[in-house]
Amino acid sequence: MNEKQNQGLMNVIRKVHGMVEHPDIDKHRQSQDRIGALFGTEKRVEYIPIEKEGVTGEWIRVSRAHMKKYVILYCHGGGYSTGSTVYARTLTTKLAESTSMDVFCFGYRLAPEHPYPAAVQDGMEAWNYLMYLGYGARDVIVAGDSAGGNLALSLVLKLKSENRILPRGLLLLSPWTDLTASGKSHVSRQKVDPVLDAEYLERMTQNYAAGQDLKNPFISPLFGDMTGFPPTYIQVGDNEILLSDATRLHKKMVKANVSVKIDVYKGMWHVFQMSPFKTAYEAMGKNAEFIYDICR
Repeated sequence: MNEKQNQGLMNVIRKVHGMVEHPDIDKHRQSQDRIGALFGTEKRVEYIPIEKEGVTGEWIRVSRAHMKKYVILYCHGGGYSTGSTVYARTLTTKLAESTSMDVFCFGYRLAPEHPYPAAVQDGMEAWNYLMYLGYGARDVIVAGDSAGGNLALSLVLKLKSENRILPRGLLLLSPWTDLTASGKSHVSRQKVDPVLDAEYLERMTQNYAAGQDLKNPFISPLFGDMTGFPPTYIQVGDNEILLSDATRLHKKMVKANVSVKIDVYKGMWHVFQMSPFKTAYEAMGKNAEFIYDICR
């Protein structure tokens, strides 16, 4: 894709995002659900809703013969204030199709109605639900995008703090790892990012963690101890303000001797994998390769 095409695509993304984003948080959530239902739902895939003691979510399953041993636990994005299992179908459907594995995407309580630690508590409930179903910790790959990438990391830190067995792997798409917004890309990428800006991130941070210590590793996992973490694969766009959230996490994991790999996609934006175009499908193919690799 040449520079001109890339700019055109980013302008489209900027417009679409502008249509979804709304100062009224309920309307923002409704718009996202419409996008997810429209662009994320596939006829060849089953969506099975679940509501069991404190756990809500949906199973995403390809309706063909597929691998049952392993499962992907998916944490959806949305700045901890928006997003849902339906909106996440723009990613979970592709993940189920590219890996031929079942994906369990759970719904968690959203801020500002339910600030930290509600989402982390709900993540633990979803983890325990999979254990109750008979999966072992080593049968689970934890994945997430944006704030869901934050939640995936927080969940592993929580399991580690309780001396529990950690998942087989971690897959992070444009993870939001540092709520203090201290990375260089928060300044260097602010003019080119078509999706996120400082004002939006500040609003989401206030919704989720007002009055909290933002360096608490369960709020900003970048400040956590990654020693002993499972193999991790990170994808991030070169044009997003959260670029340093991903690159600094990668450096920190390397220092902690974690088996970690990062791919920085040139010209791409925040969670570009949602969009229905070639680079997004190629990125999803790489996610599947990573998962196959660790599940051998």
